[in-house]
Amino acid sequence: MNSLVFLEPNKIDAVPFTTSDVIAEYAQIKHHAVQQMISKHETSLKTFGAVAFQMREVNKNGGVNYEKIYHLTEPQATLLITFLKNTEPVVRFKTELVRQFYLMRTELQKRQIARLDRKPIRRELTDTIQNDPNHGKWDYKIFTDLAYKTVTGKNAAQIRKERGAGKKDAASDYMTAEELTAITRLEYQMAALKDLGMDYQQIKMLLLNRQVVGNIA
Repeated sequence: MNSLVFLEPNKIDAVPFTTSDVIAEYAQIKHHAVQQMISKHETSLKTFGAVAFQMREVNKNGGVNYEKIYHLTEPQATLLITFLKNTEPVVRFKTELVRQFYLMRTELQKRQIARLDRKPIRRELTDTIQNDPNHGKWDYKIFTDLAYKTVTGKNAAQIRKERGAGKKDAASDYMTAEELTAITRLEYQMAALKDLGMDYQQIKMLLLNRQVVGNIA
C-alpha cells in the first residue's frame, strides 16, 4: 500500500493523520459511506480532539463541486476503523494503517531525541565561536549552514523553502532524525576544530575533503 499516514507540515511537532478518502480507497468502501460513519460517530471521535477537514475541489458532471475530506489523528482513525466490518481488504488496511502510524510516531520520537541531543552541542559551538576574539556577527549562521549543506546539500533558507517551512521557522524542525544526528556530529567536530585554532575556511576544506566526518552527505 502507498502512504496512508501524513504529516503536514513535515515538522517535528506536527500531528500525524490519515484521511477519509484514504480509508475509503484502501478499505474498498465508498467515500460517502466513510463520511456518513464519521458524521454518525463524530461525538465519540471528538473525545480525541476536534475532527479536522478540508474542502477539496472535484470535477463532477461537467461542473465543479467540493468534497469534504476528513483528517483523522491516530486515536480518531483507530476508533473509526473499529466500526468497519472485517472484510479481507479492511483487515489488510487496518494492519497497514496501524503499522504506518507506529512508524511515523517512532520517527517523530527519534527526531525529538535527536533535537535534545543537539542542544548542548549547539551551545558548545556557540560558546566556542563567541570566545574567538575575531568572530564575526554571522559566524554561527555560516557554520550552521555549512553543517546543513554537508548533510543535506542545502543551507537553512533552501531547506525551509524546499520543505514548506515558514521564513522564521527553524530549518532543523523539518529534518529527519538521521539528518539531525549527522548535523550534531558535525557541529561537535566544528567546535573541537575551532578550539584548535582553525578558521571557517580551514574547517570547510576538511569537511569537503571528508578528512573529518567521513561520507555522510
